[in-house]
Amino acid sequence: MLLYSGQEEENAPHTQGVALMLSKVARNALVGWESHESRIIKSSFKTKKERILMNIIQCYAPTNDSNDDSKDQFYERLQSIIEKCPRKDLSILMGDLNAKSEWTAPDLKISWGDMDWVRETKMEKDLQIYVHSTNWP
Repeated sequence: MLLYSGQEEENAPHTQGVALMLSKVARNALVGWESHESRIIKSSFKTKKERILMNIIQCYAPTNDSNDDSKDQFYERLQSIIEKCPRKDLSILMGDLNAKSEWTAPDLKISWGDMDWVRETKMEKDLQIYVHSTNWP
């Protein structure tokens, strides 16, 4: 099963859009999903723990050279979606955040490089951010 949020017009440019491909096990655990325009999709799954869901938020962030209004709208929407996830649930934010991250010694804190949205959002402080991997030229 493919959960998709993006351009649906036949001749639309192939820009933006996010998707999640679900296995049979994941499909059976799926409680529901929401499309948030073309850049964010949220899906919720049952877990083995009663009354605890796993929320997957898949996103594709605007790049730093995008206009400020579209970046502000994206991150405000993303923060709103995250804040609506109950704190007892496991919530995973993944996708292309267009971040350039680097680890700084000696305390191994993460630096977000030129991510200009970080200074204007409280997400960095409110979330326990873990970057699994990121690649950039």
